[in-house]
Amino acid sequence: MKLGRNEECWCHSKKKYKNCHLRIDERLEQLKEQGKLVPGHEIIKNEKQIAGIREAGKLNTEILDRVSEFIKEGISTEEINHLVHEYTISHGGIPAPLGYEGYPKSVCVSIDEVVCHGIPDKNRILKQGEIVNVDVTTILNGYFADASRMFCIGDVGQEKQKLVEFTKECLELGVQAAKPWGYLGDIGYVISQHAYENGYSVVREIGGHGVGLEFHEEPWVSHIGEPNTDMILVPGMIFTIEPMINIGAEDVYEDEKDGWTIRTKDGKPSAQWEYTLLITETGNEILTW
Repeated sequence: MKLGRNEECWCHSKKKYKNCHLRIDERLEQLKEQGKLVPGHEIIKNEKQIAGIREAGKLNTEILDRVSEFIKEGISTEEINHLVHEYTISHGGIPAPLGYEGYPKSVCVSIDEVVCHGIPDKNRILKQGEIVNVDVTTILNGYFADASRMFCIGDVGQEKQKLVEFTKECLELGVQAAKPWGYLGDIGYVISQHAYENGYSVVREIGGHGVGLEFHEEPWVSHIGEPNTDMILVPGMIFTIEPMINIGAEDVYEDEKDGWTIRTKDGKPSAQWEYTLLITETGNEILTW
């Protein structure tokens, strides 16, 4: 049933529909009639939700800043987990990974050929020459934010150092491509083109995702894409961009022993950076990094 112009908007903003989402809905309806894939209302956040996710993002960034100060050669990945857990709880948050579909820890720590979902372990000590991804997701007052960073332990050598820096370039290109009324496929296109043109590969099976009210929401964000394809990007959408770039082949596998750890099949290093991004009326806003 269609809302009247003077009825309260569907987003629960308590504003009249004509002063809130009417204009966006009219444009979406036109695009849908043209055969475009458009987001449903459940994907578009309202002002209150955006404010809550923004606050969760601030805490998430603070946690990664603490990790940046702490991480070094000789510490265990379990010590990173303990730091993340305690800092999150002491600041009123909840570590989202803990217990999620049975995941046993509060953070993911992935080293060298581990692409993602590395499980912290008291016996896994960081060594010089390793590259490490720390992936933090935080719940604050019921809202979720998600980001990861790469860290180099001592001298990692030119090849790994370049991979880490290049992967961040890919992420930043994806952010630049995320524009209101653009396409989700534009993001994957610029990332994959940049990677393949420079001799790297992109993990296809794992992508970014909607986030904010849940850990993982629609849409799924592929890091492989074609321009002007996939879902239309609309103000109020919040999702992660998190390219996983490999030095070798794109193929990965899941460790059967723990059911979580994803590794490159050829054993060569992989890197990943992740931001949570809000699509705005004029561009985008990075909510956590």
